Amino acid sequence: MKYHRATVSGVTVLLQQIFEQGCYPEQVVSVALKQNTVWGSRDRRFVAETTYQMVRWWRLINASLPEEHSNSEFHYYQLFAVWQLIGGNELPDWKEFKELDRAKIIEKAEHLKLTRKYRESIPDWLDELGVAELGEETWTKELAELNKMATLVLRVNTLKTSPKKLQQLFSSQQIETTIIESYPDALISAKRQNFYLLKEFKQGLFEIQDASSQLVAPFLKPEGGMTVIDACAGAGGKSLHIAAMMNNKGKIIAMDVDEKKLFELNKRAQRNGIKIIETRLINEVEIEKLKYTADRLLLDVPCSGLGVLRRKPFDKWKLSLQYINEKKQEQQKILSHYSAMLKPGGIMVYATCSILPSENQLQIEEFLNNNTDFELMEDRKVLPGEGFDGFYMARMRRVR
Repeated sequence: MKYHRATVSGVTVLLQQIFEQGCYPEQVVSVALKQNTVWGSRDRRFVAETTYQMVRWWRLINASLPEEHSNSEFHYYQLFAVWQLIGGNELPDWKEFKELDRAKIIEKAEHLKLTRKYRESIPDWLDELGVAELGEETWTKELAELNKMATLVLRVNTLKTSPKKLQQLFSSQQIETTIIESYPDALISAKRQNFYLLKEFKQGLFEIQDASSQLVAPFLKPEGGMTVIDACAGAGGKSLHIAAMMNNKGKIIAMDVDEKKLFELNKRAQRNGIKIIETRLINEVEIEKLKYTADRLLLDVPCSGLGVLRRKPFDKWKLSLQYINEKKQEQQKILSHYSAMLKPGGIMVYATCSILPSENQLQIEEFLNNNTDFELMEDRKVLPGEGFDGFYMARMRRVR
């Protein structure tokens, strides 16, 4: 591999912004790629992929370096070198790498890999939590899956086209995709590329949405003509999917506490040709107005996000046990308050992108114990070992 000063320096600067300033990788990488217009496609891919991979394996990389240097820039160059050596690559003859003992670093890394928290590069507290909630065997297996690169999945907008037709359109542009039978609206991309630049995206023929996330809308069982409330809609990926399943007939009220996300949802709905979505900021007044009005209610609640570490590896360095406990309290509050909007006989789905039972099954048990007018119909746990994001869904009916 041939290294270039400009791109290696780009990686070290991004890592400093991420780990010293607390910036999110997707934000700083995006800015860097826009600013450095002289970088070719190979350079851009090198900077983005190296940055994300080093974020993912940050603990192993740091622990494998013999000592930390006071010179921050020099230190980050050495961390870059460690990552390359662990990957079996040769280093260029640069002054930053002169003092490094290749054999010593590789030996230390191999020794560290014998311990799961280093091998999978996670904080101590998270390793302990995973074992406590999932057990040693399941946690070990799923953690390894979460450190694999995420598959790029598209959700075809069936209001405008079909997976087969879109696949043919892509094929004519030498873009290879795969249809999977168990996910009827999904196309899997054979390689990573910027799909947002394609005319098919601008025409609203598809959205980027993981296959596990695509299971939620069908699990809700929406039908055309219904009133559906998506009460934690965010930027609305699931609202858009529900609208397509309803064939643009009925009413979807997409709600969130973040006005910017709802603004983005309105733009996406327009691009998708969707007419039935109405956005509203959620608060106690709106909940009271909508009491007993929804045929279907989706609560895709805020959570730890442990099921999506493949695509958001920095989250494991930002998360804390306190944060997860706060989210669990918020989840129960949302379940208790927002469920008032569901009419008797209606169906509610609770969903998270977490793999922790304490955010999933145990939350449903607590809610049902305190709300006897609801009954559990079915729940589904999707683990990362199935090939996509970790997810949980519980479908409940309001019986009175």
